[in-house]
Amino acid sequence: MFVRASRPARPVRLLAGVALSGALVAAASACGKQEAAPADGTDDALAARARQVAEAWDGSAAAAAWRTGYHPTRETVQLPRGGLRGRADEQAFEDGRFVLRGELPGPEPRDGRVRWPGGATLTRPLVGADESYRRLARSRGAGKPHLTVTGVERGEMRMATSRGPATVPAWLYTLDGYASPLRQAAVLPSKPPRPPIGRAHDLPGLPLDRLVRTAADGRSVTVIALHGACDDGAAVNALETAGSVVLASSVKGADDGICTTQAKMQRVTVELDRPVGDRVLLDAHTGRPVRS
Repeated sequence: MFVRASRPARPVRLLAGVALSGALVAAASACGKQEAAPADGTDDALAARARQVAEAWDGSAAAAAWRTGYHPTRETVQLPRGGLRGRADEQAFEDGRFVLRGELPGPEPRDGRVRWPGGATLTRPLVGADESYRRLARSRGAGKPHLTVTGVERGEMRMATSRGPATVPAWLYTLDGYASPLRQAAVLPSKPPRPPIGRAHDLPGLPLDRLVRTAADGRSVTVIALHGACDDGAAVNALETAGSVVLASSVKGADDGICTTQAKMQRVTVELDRPVGDRVLLDAHTGRPVRS
């Protein structure tokens, strides 16, 4: 069933000055009034595309490969227990402002093992401590509030994946002022399989930016959807089949006037009829699994 998702939509970050190109500009900055449930065939076009994507993936070799790999279905960084304290720490984390006191651990083994309940395992390349820290500390931000790393050690973390919860190697970062560590997965995901269907052209709406998380019970997924500066936000519909869940993002009504080529990111939670399970979570626009 292709239904509009229940969504406590809230903006999470405005990418000021991010230019969109080609079809992205046209879709994000199109002016002229459009209703949330348009009568111009937009919903029909998205529903038809979602069915095409589901038919291409269900029972395909790509779907089989997806179910045998390691594909995280939520962000690979877990904050300290209870989350970060205060907006300054939250902003420092979002901006990647970290300061390291001490030294990072030395060379690691090349590979690590992902383990699922029931005994299934998969060996994947490891990310070393240097590379892991660079991914966290994207901006030094001299003079600005930052998070101070006082220690780094090897450990493990639980990670939601396309095959269910798994235990994976991780780097554990001790942060000044926090009793529990920040954890970052230290194993590389499997390469996504080649999709059995190509990207859509001239389809209304915009591709999804990424998957944020899958609910513990699998009955909802939270994604980041894109929309423009002169519309009413993003909406995400879901088509569920036995083998896949296809998400189609659209842009709600736009006001008349001059619009800037500016992308906004909106967190959207999509309620499902049943748990995701091992079904492939797909983007209708790209025909590919939603990236995490």
